[in-house]
Amino acid sequence: MLSALTRAFRSLGLSRPAARHAARGYDGAAGGRRWRNAGETPAPIAAALAGRATLARRAQYLAGNNGHAAAGVAAWTSALVGAGIKPQSRAADPQARKAVNAAFARWTDAADAAGGLDFFGLQALIARSLVVTGEAFVVLSHDETGALRLRVLDSGQVDGSYHADLPGGARVVAGIEFDAAGRRVAFYLWKDPPGLPLGASVELLRVPAEDVCHIYHCATPGMVRGVSWFAPVLLRLADLDAAHDAQLTRQKIAALLTGFVVDPNGNAAGYAGSPDGQGGVEPSLEPGEMKVLRPGEDVRFSEPAQIGAEAIDFLKITAREIAAGLGIPYEQLTGDLSGVNYSSIRAGLVEFRRRAEMLQLATIIHQFCRPVWRRWLAAEILAGRLDAPGFERDPEAWLAVDWLPPKNDWVDPLKDAQAEILAIDAGLMSRRQAVAARGYDLEALDAEIAADAASAAALGLSFAKPADPIAEVK
Repeated sequence: MLSALTRAFRSLGLSRPAARHAARGYDGAAGGRRWRNAGETPAPIAAALAGRATLARRAQYLAGNNGHAAAGVAAWTSALVGAGIKPQSRAADPQARKAVNAAFARWTDAADAAGGLDFFGLQALIARSLVVTGEAFVVLSHDETGALRLRVLDSGQVDGSYHADLPGGARVVAGIEFDAAGRRVAFYLWKDPPGLPLGASVELLRVPAEDVCHIYHCATPGMVRGVSWFAPVLLRLADLDAAHDAQLTRQKIAALLTGFVVDPNGNAAGYAGSPDGQGGVEPSLEPGEMKVLRPGEDVRFSEPAQIGAEAIDFLKITAREIAAGLGIPYEQLTGDLSGVNYSSIRAGLVEFRRRAEMLQLATIIHQFCRPVWRRWLAAEILAGRLDAPGFERDPEAWLAVDWLPPKNDWVDPLKDAQAEILAIDAGLMSRRQAVAARGYDLEALDAEIAADAASAAALGLSFAKPADPIAEVK
């Protein structure tokens, strides 16, 4: 007796397997020959933990040895931090804001515990590590005066192979300890970075989570450790690197025009030359020289294969695929500006900058800049170096801050400035927003303008006002 479902299938003219395929509705979830060798990632978190170290090592090699990879790292580092993401205090009192901002500016030169970089240099180091290895770790500590110091770690210094179940439902995953509620409570760090040539310690330290900033792009819910941003393109990039080497060798061989002397008598065909160390001679041809060959002798020249246009086009297509996978414009990956115009380069940069802004806020600022600001300001106030009335009662009023990313250079400064002025005049943008987009603080800019005006007036200087660009447009 047929089931009701089978009768329904047959009423539609479908066999049961065909009906099953039709009911599924998604070609990407279907089976069959076309999907036989397709890859799958059934457990993204486990896959990331298993592959992250290998991906990081391969990305580090390519970033150090391949020009395209190095350009990709530089493009992302510049877009994420540029000359530095700078803070501006939002304390209510203007004088207090000025004092806090000045104190932070003085501290930036001494921020690095190793003494090699300032605070903004550390940002660039973190951004580079974020792109290449997928993550960066920063340990927060204090010197003998109580001042905050930052130490950027190699990602391998956090023991990614350490996994353990702890009492009370806590656990350690890839060197990070979580409590029963899933909150990070500690990091397990090797005392010395891996590969230290002399006296490397194998001691594993447990460092509280409040003393460590873990900066990484969380691409999967529940993701514990970061994955190199080169992961989608590592194989393509390695293949392109090998293809470039092969084509370069091919070009070198093609440039070697070689003549082969065919001599049936075996006596070097009468060519003069110096002994080659093996009892023979090395024949050569000089410009304008005329040689008479004896009967039966012949000279044949090599005909090296040339690189076709299709090979060059394919290499460009592969480079575009790598740029798309890495998330940067093709022109920044290769330096090739031959096919761009104003509109295309602007459209590409606008999208890239939008993506960079998202990552600035979600990773660099949220995971690094904000924790550092809160720790630094609290330390300065508690040490008595900053006067902050009411901090104990309402610390958030003092800890409030705006982080200003570096300004983006315009493709056409005149047109963009005109559009910005029109937006301010129409009430669609404030001066504060416009100034912040340039990486400056409005109060500091106004004070500088006023100081310039006062200095010019005191010296009897007068500068002609430039023509109104908006009036010219109208």
